[in-house]
Amino acid sequence: MYNTDAFKAYDIRGKLPEQLNPELAYRIGRAYAHQLKPQRVAVGYDIRLSSPELAQAVSQGLIDGGAEVLSLGLVGTEEVYFATAELDLDGGIMVTASHNPKEYNGMKLVTKGARPISGDTGLREIEALVANAEFDQVTQASFEQKSKRYDISPAYTQHLMGYLNAAALRPLKVVVNAGNGAAGHMLDALEPLLPFELIKVHHQPDGNFPNGIPNPLLPENRQDTRNAVLEHGADFGVAWDGDVDRCFLFDEKGNFIEGYYIVGLLAQAFLRKQPKAKIIHDPRLTWNTIDIVEQEGGEAIMSKTGHAFIKERMRLEDAVYGGEMSAHHYFRDFAYCDSGMLPWLLIAELLCAQNCSLSSLVEAQQQAYPISGEINRKVSDPTAAVDSLLNHYRQDALNIDRTDGISLEFENWRFNLRSSNTEPVVRLNVESRANPTLMQQKTSELLQLLEQFI
Repeated sequence: MYNTDAFKAYDIRGKLPEQLNPELAYRIGRAYAHQLKPQRVAVGYDIRLSSPELAQAVSQGLIDGGAEVLSLGLVGTEEVYFATAELDLDGGIMVTASHNPKEYNGMKLVTKGARPISGDTGLREIEALVANAEFDQVTQASFEQKSKRYDISPAYTQHLMGYLNAAALRPLKVVVNAGNGAAGHMLDALEPLLPFELIKVHHQPDGNFPNGIPNPLLPENRQDTRNAVLEHGADFGVAWDGDVDRCFLFDEKGNFIEGYYIVGLLAQAFLRKQPKAKIIHDPRLTWNTIDIVEQEGGEAIMSKTGHAFIKERMRLEDAVYGGEMSAHHYFRDFAYCDSGMLPWLLIAELLCAQNCSLSSLVEAQQQAYPISGEINRKVSDPTAAVDSLLNHYRQDALNIDRTDGISLEFENWRFNLRSSNTEPVVRLNVESRANPTLMQQKTSELLQLLEQFI
């Protein structure tokens, strides 16, 4: 029996070499081929030093299982999604551990139409095959015979530009921090098509992560982007995680903008182009998004947190856009997948159209709905912690929602508390109506109540 500890709720992610190595990667390819019977599968990989070897191993597993492989090389996760949908392939595999430390790697799996393969849509079955199956040899074909190198960049770049009214764009100065991840080549391809001056920071891909793990959610990883915005007098800044499926924005003052407010901006932008459209959002922070969507005449629909749930709900509702406060943004015309390139381009278009600063666009939102930011606490018993806070506040709550963890609403504030899928951690988000003091007081109160479980 093989070790399958790397199999998580939504993807595969584990430590090298004990939880993921070329032998396991080969078996993942064989299991994928056995389970899904694909004819053609796209395979790409991120900038981690172990990624090319793991990509070749999973590709050989696919080939030995009877599939042909389109080898995309070094790409962002969204390029695998795009290739799978655009080329009408039977599936795609991205070798990446996203923002995890460099001793980790992993894989994100999709099937036809770039639909995610997660715990309840086939990943558990693939895991069981990886753990126990004895695979028969299906083909004697070599990697060279059944693997074709494919450059998806030109088609992908044109697809991105198709979302913009290029004639309405004006010169902007934008700091772009690839974090030594996979964003650099996409920016280089876009640069000649945009009237923007791109100030490139940590641009070259480097799996040694000389400037830290590319994860701008960590405050210590934001300073280089902030400094560059201020030094160059940029209109705004953008930073990406390692596999480019999330982007993070900084205003012209160098201030980091929480993803929650970007969801509101993008919802507004889509609704002004497509009135009465449906917008999907997650339960952690909701009031700002609902407020904007209703003001613009759209319909706000809440979904459980997580890319598989958001994508499924978007398909069900035919929603034009979906956003999570964690900086995942999903687009109907992008096969309902998340992209880290589209959000900043659409925000840039919005700045050009309204001829204003990014800070002025989000300032009203920030004042109307101040937030705590997501706070993680390690606890001895996550279930007991969630139940305890529910019981404490239940009587005074105007509304209780269990879409994801617990969300309790009161007249002027609300909170969401949910357990992590992968570790003994609870995640807390608090917001209020135009009252930062109340938000801070309630956040402190909630954290004090959680102390008994730490």
